[in-house]
Amino acid sequence: MSVVAPVLDRRGVAATVGAFVVWGLFPLYWRLLQHVPSLQIIAHRVVWSAVLVVGWLCLRERGAWLRRIAVQPRARVTLALTSVLISCNWGLYIWSVNNGHVVEASLGYFINPLVNVLLGVVVLRERLTRPQWIAVAVAAAGVAWLTWQAGRAPWIALGLALSFGAYGLLRKLVQVDAVSGLGMESVYLFAPALALVAWGEAGHGGAFVHGWSLGTDVLLVLAGAVTAVPLLGFAYGVRRIPLSLVGLLQYIAPTLQLLLGVVVFGEPFGPERALGFVLIWAALAIFVGDSLWRGRRRG
Repeated sequence: MSVVAPVLDRRGVAATVGAFVVWGLFPLYWRLLQHVPSLQIIAHRVVWSAVLVVGWLCLRERGAWLRRIAVQPRARVTLALTSVLISCNWGLYIWSVNNGHVVEASLGYFINPLVNVLLGVVVLRERLTRPQWIAVAVAAAGVAWLTWQAGRAPWIALGLALSFGAYGLLRKLVQVDAVSGLGMESVYLFAPALALVAWGEAGHGGAFVHGWSLGTDVLLVLAGAVTAVPLLGFAYGVRRIPLSLVGLLQYIAPTLQLLLGVVVFGEPFGPERALGFVLIWAALAIFVGDSLWRGRRRG
């Protein structure tokens, strides 16, 4: 008796791949705003993405999404925490791109899946398989090598991985869909971000109304769409394709970021640094291989 393989949802695959490609190409966009203070970029990003996401939710559901969250006190508190984490993650990433650390930023998203595993062990008391422990050990060796080789720990990579890992862990603990959760996070962040924009316009590093070019102003406004659209696409796609496929596709983004850092921006990537990345990639190969093997056994 033959087994017919399930047909993948092409739209789901396209939406998910598209989201990861956009995230992978982010350095090109943020580098166009290199002359703008990073704090102002993140403030504009929050303000305009909030307008888009909350506006879209209100058009789609009116106030239903907000009422669903309002009756969950735990969700309200958790989303307040995740809003802080994601804003820190965005800010650190933008700063790293515009200060010549694209390669190290890509490392953060390569090791993020392994950080997620460790957070699951520490916080959720999950048990790791032997290959997963080996993967974590190999990744730790890679980070240790990069630390020794550079004379400092890869703080940017670790900061990005830990902030996004903690963000994902907390979001996993609340019963709120991805888009509604992003909408609530946007509500929390909107007022302080708008205040920061106003503070900048008052002569503290911002010149949105006058001082920057029209092109810069447009790029700052479009930062909202650049933020919201891939998130909405990812939320659409991830519900329609297997999580195992999502786990493989997620490496599109850091791979593109690494290529941009080395090929386009000319950041150093000599044999010594490459060895650290090879150890990280070996750890990911062990981790992904083990996940696929266990998935097939369950299937």
